Amino acid sequence: MTRIRFTALATDVVETYQAGGLDANDQKPEVHISDGDGVPCRHCLSTVAAGQRYLILAHRPFPDKQPYAELGPIFLHGESCPRHEETAGVPPMLRSYHQVLVRGYGADNRIRYGTGRIVPGGQLAETAEAMLAEEGVAYLHVRSASNNCFLCRIDRG
Repeated sequence: MTRIRFTALATDVVETYQAGGLDANDQKPEVHISDGDGVPCRHCLSTVAAGQRYLILAHRPFPDKQPYAELGPIFLHGESCPRHEETAGVPPMLRSYHQVLVRGYGADNRIRYGTGRIVPGGQLAETAEAMLAEEGVAYLHVRSASNNCFLCRIDRG
């Protein structure tokens, strides 16, 4: 059995955005107030509660620009929040999703074709373990099944 860990955005990256740092489109993050529905923070991997400030910004979850380095919108808490502990297992937020897209990437940070799967959030751990056992898959992205937005990364434990 392959051990896995759910990797949230790094705290230094999130703090830069929370301080008004420019996003992947060279724009300041937009500030909004959550209605408590559908605002998943990519740092604590929890939903932003109703009445709390949150940010919308463009993020590229890859180390370098290249053709497979997708850029898209993400949400973050507007203020400091604790980073999801990588040893904490599947975040409850992800377990609650009806469906998520899981896709494998190689060590070159490019999509491994044929790895994309839409799975129920409750089957995420088992699917991730099986995918990480496939040859050439270095890590996974969990994305929204309906909007393709990046949610988090899954690495071998």
